[in-house]
Amino acid sequence: MSRNDPPKNDPGADYDGPPDYRVIGRHALFPQTSHDEIERINFLAQMNRHLAANVVPGVKQAYEKRVVPAFEAAEGRPIANRHEARKALLADPAFQTWSAMRRMTMEQRQQAGRWTALRQSEQLAEKARELTEGDDRLKLDPALQQPRYVSAVDHHCMPGSYHTEYFPGDVTNGANYDHAGFVTTSGLLGKYSDGGGHAVARWVKRNLPDFQPRQILEIGGTVGHSSLPLAQAFPEAEMTIVDLGAPVLRYGLGRAKSLGVDNVRFVQASGEDLSIFPDASFDWIQTTMFLHELSTGSLRRIMAETRRLLKPGGIVLHVEQPQYAPEMPLFEQAMRDWDAYYNNEPFWSRMHEMDLDAEMIAAGFARDQLIHGGVTAVVDRDLFPDAADDDKEDYGRKAAWHVIGATV
Repeated sequence: MSRNDPPKNDPGADYDGPPDYRVIGRHALFPQTSHDEIERINFLAQMNRHLAANVVPGVKQAYEKRVVPAFEAAEGRPIANRHEARKALLADPAFQTWSAMRRMTMEQRQQAGRWTALRQSEQLAEKARELTEGDDRLKLDPALQQPRYVSAVDHHCMPGSYHTEYFPGDVTNGANYDHAGFVTTSGLLGKYSDGGGHAVARWVKRNLPDFQPRQILEIGGTVGHSSLPLAQAFPEAEMTIVDLGAPVLRYGLGRAKSLGVDNVRFVQASGEDLSIFPDASFDWIQTTMFLHELSTGSLRRIMAETRRLLKPGGIVLHVEQPQYAPEMPLFEQAMRDWDAYYNNEPFWSRMHEMDLDAEMIAAGFARDQLIHGGVTAVVDRDLFPDAADDDKEDYGRKAAWHVIGATV
């Protein structure tokens, strides 16, 4: 650095990080946040960005310069697969530091989000009741049994996951998921955390310009982050959002109504058994970052249900992080596997190694009718970073996804 170069902490230097949490969009059910709560979220979002931008490159260098040579010297051969790569990384201090900090950030994100939601849980529940009581667009099933792949896991380190209710009418976990999700992607999903849904809607309009769906279904839609943009993009359609969790569905309908999105309904049901809907009920069936939270059997049953429910000429689209493939470096595969081992996503590793084309065909879709593509979050670029322009990779958080689907 020359004497004329600005110091790295120069407040006038170009900023490359998340926006301030205060610029996010708020609606009638959005939790109220204090100064300290806002700054806690800002810190955690910045930490996630720091890990991706500054720490991960060091882990990659350690893998190439230390981990691989040490493995080859000890074993007399190259690393064969992602499992060997991950186990070799476990002994390296660079990976240990990154992994510990990432886990810490996720746990603190949940603590921060839950505290804000829990301290006003009764007020939020009352607001939800006022917005949804008597509205037939909310259909709950108190007798619904939660499958073990849901009930046994606190997904993303969120205590109680999406489905747990702490009292009648509760929306706590929906509120937590909505307002503090900003941390996980460091603002890459935009003002209302719905950049993924806008990306899918834009992809469909670009690639299927004549497609005019009348009935749209999203399975595992939680509070509607990825669903409402589809309803907004196709206002003549009726959007149905299915999820196992009553708290996220109550919150979701209140959120939708306060945002002025009226062509949506929220239904509590399992995607494995949607017999409440007759055959060929939907023109478009969508899942968004959902398949990795299932199990092998449930994924197959859900894909079979999508085939049964799809109308002739309709489409099913699944949006996920990329599948592991021979051309994906073993370091990247091992880093992506982190969620399976350290972020309470036990199906993540298995799902990302599956041949999803083969699973779609087994569910009844024809090979020549499969759909492939890619999307990145659509956001307000004046306020939020755009994942399409972002060269930082944290292997699992970046808002850039693959699309696999089919038409019939």
